[in-house]
Amino acid sequence: MVRNRPLQHRRTKKPPKPAWEKNTASVSRWLHIYLSMVSFIIVLFFAVSGLTLNHANWFEGKEIVTRLSGKVLLKWVKVKDTTAIAKLEIVQLIKHAHNIRGDVSDFFIDDNQCTVSFKGPGYSAEAFVDRQNGGYKLTETRRGLVATINDLHTGRDTGKKWSFLIDAAGIFMTLLSITGIIMICFIKKKRLKGFILIGVGALLCYLAYYFLVGR
Repeated sequence: MVRNRPLQHRRTKKPPKPAWEKNTASVSRWLHIYLSMVSFIIVLFFAVSGLTLNHANWFEGKEIVTRLSGKVLLKWVKVKDTTAIAKLEIVQLIKHAHNIRGDVSDFFIDDNQCTVSFKGPGYSAEAFVDRQNGGYKLTETRRGLVATINDLHTGRDTGKKWSFLIDAAGIFMTLLSITGIIMICFIKKKRLKGFILIGVGALLCYLAYYFLVGR
């Protein structure tokens, strides 16, 4: 008696993926992994500082105010022509004498005095120079670590170099997001679910804005 053998389904070979698809998926995966590693601290910093910035009132009252005094050369300030006032020399003397770490934000001149303002993240200093005798009074304010972190987050009084770093951080995080989306495009089993979640996230952001801010 001959037994009927069950029919065996031949497996059809899947057509090989195009080279561009393999290369795009591979490069996106590589970029996503290493960008994640490089930008981990950056993302963590802006996440934590976002919380401290949103609740700045929790950290008020941490200021340390120091009052100092000194004297500049009289010939630097006691001149008829205000354009002849030695601005650079005055700034350098005050900075070096008191270890001022901020950059000059303003330098005002009137008939009786010069006012020099220094600003930095979480920091400010202001000097009033008497043009008649060369004496000056300096008030230095340090607002603490949290205020420094908040200013670094917003780029306030941080200078152009830090501004470039903020731009670089933004580019890193943008590339991280884009490479993640590209990766999900090449994973067929999770592609639809991934794009649904992206849509849900975008909708939740819009609803949060509409109900909490926009109305």
